Formats: sequence, C-alpha cells, structure tokens
Amino acid sequence: MKKSERPHVLMMSEITADGKLTLKRGASSKILMKYMAPETEILLHRTRAECDAIMVGSNTIKIDNSYLTVRKVKGRNPLRVIPSSRGDIPLDANVLKPDAPTLIAVSKRASRERREALSRSGAIVLEMGEEEVDLPSLMKALKERYGVERMMVEGGPTLNWFMLKHCLIDEIRLIHLPFIVGGEDTPSLVGGMHIEHEDEMIRLQLKKFYLCGTNLVTEYDVLYHSDI
Repeated sequence: MKKSERPHVLMMSEITADGKLTLKRGASSKILMKYMAPETEILLHRTRAECDAIMVGSNTIKIDNSYLTVRKVKGRNPLRVIPSSRGDIPLDANVLKPDAPTLIAVSKRASRERREALSRSGAIVLEMGEEEVDLPSLMKALKERYGVERMMVEGGPTLNWFMLKHCLIDEIRLIHLPFIVGGEDTPSLVGGMHIEHEDEMIRLQLKKFYLCGTNLVTEYDVLYHSDI
C-alpha cells in the first residue's frame, strides 16, 4: 500500500526502562500512567487533539476501559477506532459513550447480534476482513470514507505488532518511565515478533529526544525495507 492511500500514523506509548507496558499480564496500563509527569500527560492529550483518529485494540478496551478523549487541553475528540474481529467489546465500554464518535472494525466472524448491539450503542460498525480485521483495508477506508489524514495508535503489543508487520506505522513516540518491572510474560511494546535473522528487525531512526517534565521522550521514524 502506498503511504498516500492511508493516514499518517504515529504510535505513542509509555514504557518502563525495560520496555514493559504494564505491571503484569492482564493489568491496566493506567497503573503505570499515573507516574507520568503532568507535562507528559498534556503532551499525550495534545497529540490526541492533533489527530483525526485514535486506535487501540479490543483487549486494551477490555482491560483499561479507556475513554480515548481529549481532556487536558482544548481540542476536538478524534474518531475512536477499535479493531475487534468478533466485535466482542463490552457494551458498557467507555468508548461507546456519546462524547466522541467510535468505529468498530469487525470481520465476518462477528455475529449479526453483536453488530446490531454495537450499532444500537451508537458505534459505526464496519466489516473489514474474513477471519481477522484486514488492517491495510481498514486504513484505506479510514482515509477515503472518513477523511482521516493523521492517526494515533495507543495500542498494546498485539495491535502494535500487526500495524508494524503491515508497514502501517510511520513514527513512534515513547514516554520513558524510570522503573523496571520485569516478568517473562509481562506485555512489552511489541509482541508477536519471532524473528529468525537480523534482517527481519524493524529499523528506527532517532529524530528527537527531550525531557517533558521529568520524563524522557524519544521520537523515531520507522524505516521499512522499502525506505532503506
């Protein structure tokens, strides 16, 4: 897919010094986000306000029950985009509240009952894929049908991996938290990668680093093989 056919995508996340997103598997990322400096919280919400859409995975919704709205700065709420192959996000999830528009991308595996229930909750339900949500097709639809030019991903390890695997992430912005969590199965920034050779590594180019309050922030361009 050509970059011009999809939104420009920024992945943004807080991570510990050892690259973890949470305290343990199944724990909310909000626990660690409490330790972000106030200035960094403002950066996060300002970034949301600068984007037309914000994407997280369905598992993040189940664990964190995030609002994904702009609260620390003035600005409009972005379109909330949730890939969920079965459409099985809780019907009382905060992303289904009417404070911002929400699009749930499902596959053909999602039952008619689930689709109808999500629609009644006010969400746009969009079928994208057979067994799993087809992320490249979803990205193309977001730009063509919904006018999304710039999107932010605040995903967990699974969504982050699939977005990178399909070469759909352009930039990465990391908020570094001065903690070590450990844990062999504790979720890290990207999961699902079982590479066999160094040529399969996804290369990044550091373009900026700075202190935001007490937090180090690093910004990278993602370099895919076609860019090198």
